[in-house]
Amino acid sequence: MDLALSDDQLALRDAVVDLLAKESPPERVRAAEPAGFDPALWALVSGMGLPSLAVAEGLGGGGGSLVDLAVVAEEFGRRVAAAPLIEAAAATDLLAQLGAGALLEPVLSGDLLATVALRPPVNGVARLVPAGAVADVVIALDGEELVASRSSVGPAAPLAVPANLASSPIADRRLDDGERTVLATGPAARAAHGRAVTVWQALTAAALTGVGAAALDMGVAYVKQRRAFGVLVGWFQAVQHRLADVTTDLDGARLLAYEAAWALDEGLGNAPALASMAFVFCAESAFHAARESLQFHGGYGYTLEYDIQLYFRRAKAWPLAYGDPRREYQRLAHLLFEHAEA
Repeated sequence: MDLALSDDQLALRDAVVDLLAKESPPERVRAAEPAGFDPALWALVSGMGLPSLAVAEGLGGGGGSLVDLAVVAEEFGRRVAAAPLIEAAAATDLLAQLGAGALLEPVLSGDLLATVALRPPVNGVARLVPAGAVADVVIALDGEELVASRSSVGPAAPLAVPANLASSPIADRRLDDGERTVLATGPAARAAHGRAVTVWQALTAAALTGVGAAALDMGVAYVKQRRAFGVLVGWFQAVQHRLADVTTDLDGARLLAYEAAWALDEGLGNAPALASMAFVFCAESAFHAARESLQFHGGYGYTLEYDIQLYFRRAKAWPLAYGDPRREYQRLAHLLFEHAEA
């Protein structure tokens, strides 16, 4: 396993960095709140084919890998970009895996934005779906059926977004509101949805490493400018130790996130466990980085004028889209030890 980025992946990263530096500066991120969706940015992201980057060329995708998508997701996290790349990529991968051509073609072309409900619907309603406020199509595991629900909602006709800490375009979606298509049933439905959740976790883990890295950079920059007791705050050993701890955490988190994406590309049996592991550890590491950086800013860190609060809120709330983190630790234990002898 060699997780060093290839020349093509470095070029991809540079292209995404250039795009987001121009199209997702902090002012644009703020302007997209509280809905958390920038239509102009999404049009560019979709036009570049980033959500379908890991879909085979024969199906109309980019012919890349999930590791390539992890590279992109990390930079989206670094810029807290207001475009639902990860949800769209997970849904596109699911449709490609199922060969759902009738939906896949308009999703690949960018005519439709698709997302995945991470949790089972209740009474026909998928609750707080990531990108549910702007997605044309919501894919959900409804009992024994994997269904795609297409309604009049979309990027040009969004739903109201409930107040949430990350300013994410989440929303409840009724599965009987519009055209309902059954994509798979039984074990095939469960397997396809499980893979989509695993892809979402792996890519979200990569995005969270970007969030944490940007928060760390902000903290380092601030303690190199702020003075206390006549010296720079960064000279205090207690501050240096905390920054070192954050750096170590993020190095491990990034490695784990990329390993999870690589395991999915390779079709390894432990890919779900690695994605779960990466998801919970990257979530902890990103929040640790954002919390420490915010504290180094002092009271300023809590004000809207400082960018660190954008990262602090997302580091806390992005992982909550999947539910209570404690349940994911229980699920991870089951994935790791389900075959162990009693």
